[in-house]
Amino acid sequence: MQQQQQQRRMFTAALLALVFILAAVSTTEAGKKEKPEKKAKKSDCGEWQWSVCVPTSGDCGLGTREGTRTGAECKQTTKTQKCKIPCNWKKQFGAECKYQFQAWGECDLNTALKTRTGNLKRALHNADCQKTVTISKPCGKLTKPKPQGKFYFLKAAR
Repeated sequence: MQQQQQQRRMFTAALLALVFILAAVSTTEAGKKEKPEKKAKKSDCGEWQWSVCVPTSGDCGLGTREGTRTGAECKQTTKTQKCKIPCNWKKQFGAECKYQFQAWGECDLNTALKTRTGNLKRALHNADCQKTVTISKPCGKLTKPKPQGKFYFLKAAR
C-alpha cells in the first residue's frame, strides 16, 4: 500500500511539473513582442534609363554607359556602369543587338547580291533593337553555266 501511495505522489508531482512547464512556455510566448513589419518605402524615383555602351577603345570590348533617373527624393540620379560590347556581333545593327541569321539566299543576277535575314536573339542592357534585319553581300565570282549534256563523237571502226 505504501508503494502505491508513493507511486501516486510521484505521478502527481510529474503531472504538476508538466502543467508548470506548459504554463511557463505559454507565458513566455505571450510576453514576446512581435516585430513591427517594415513599411515599404514609397519612392518617387523613376526607373533607370541607360545610354548605349561606349567602348573605351575601338568599336568593341570594355566600355561604360551612363544611367539617369528622376525624382525629388532620390539620393542618386546619375551613375556610370561598366559594360561590354561583344566583338563578334554585327555592329551595323547596333552594338548591343545580337541576331540569329538564316542561310544566304540565292544570288540575284540583276544586282549580283545575295541576302539573308536575321531575327533578334538577344539585346544587352534593354537596348532598342529591330526585331528582324536583312543584310546583303556581293555574290562573288559569277560563272557561266556549263552545258548540261556532253556529246561524244565516236569514230566507227573499219
